[in-house]
Amino acid sequence: MRIVSRRPTRVATLLLVLAGALSGLAAQTTGTTDTAGSRVVQRLPADARAVPFKVGERLDYDVRFGSLKVGKGSMEVRELAEVRGRPAWHTVFTITGGIPLYRVNDLYESWFDVTTLNSLRYHQDVDEGSYERTRRYEIFPDRGMFKENDRPEEPTVANPLDDGSFLYFVRTLPLEVGKLYEYPRYFKAAGNPVRIRVVRKESITVPAGTFKTVVLQPTFQSKGIFSKNGQAEVWITDDDRRMMVQMKSKLSFGSLNLYLRSATGTK
Repeated sequence: MRIVSRRPTRVATLLLVLAGALSGLAAQTTGTTDTAGSRVVQRLPADARAVPFKVGERLDYDVRFGSLKVGKGSMEVRELAEVRGRPAWHTVFTITGGIPLYRVNDLYESWFDVTTLNSLRYHQDVDEGSYERTRRYEIFPDRGMFKENDRPEEPTVANPLDDGSFLYFVRTLPLEVGKLYEYPRYFKAAGNPVRIRVVRKESITVPAGTFKTVVLQPTFQSKGIFSKNGQAEVWITDDDRRMMVQMKSKLSFGSLNLYLRSATGTK
């Protein structure tokens, strides 16, 4: 790991904030593997949970600080993979951008059970300026433990979710206006509970088009744009797809916004 040699600018810092933020029948597999060496699954098992996404879905975003475009991001359901004998959704979140002399190129991957949506594996590959970090988490819901890189195992919560799988889990909720949903499911217990407040419905226009949406205020027990003292809002389409089309956050030094640019492979 290299040590940061200079203080990042505010625009670069905003990009870092966003990057830290986003049984039954046996599944048939192919001989191919994914980025973690897991075997790729051909089809969902009969007991897979109904979800509003599918393999091949890709959502691309513009990242802006006020009116200034500072980067781009994407969320992708890459494939079905087998993790320790369980079929899992493999999702990938990327964020790239920055300014001259300070670039961000981050990759976050999640594998979560297709039946329970419990997180099974989570990877972080962070490349920000002169700083690099690689973290590999193996999560064992059946034993209530998780492991980070080569460190000893630590306790996790019941039905754990990581940063990426939480985004997809939220898409499965009914999201009724006025309701507050609370879940002690973040795999690191200190980050719980996660609260999702549904504040209103609204029609908005982003580069990808005009959408009817449900507006959420998520809060985590941690620092960042989704902290309990933050003012972030997320717009999710008010339809069967439940896509995130916009995010806005009010920070002490400006507004960090994310807008859907394109959506492909959706249900």
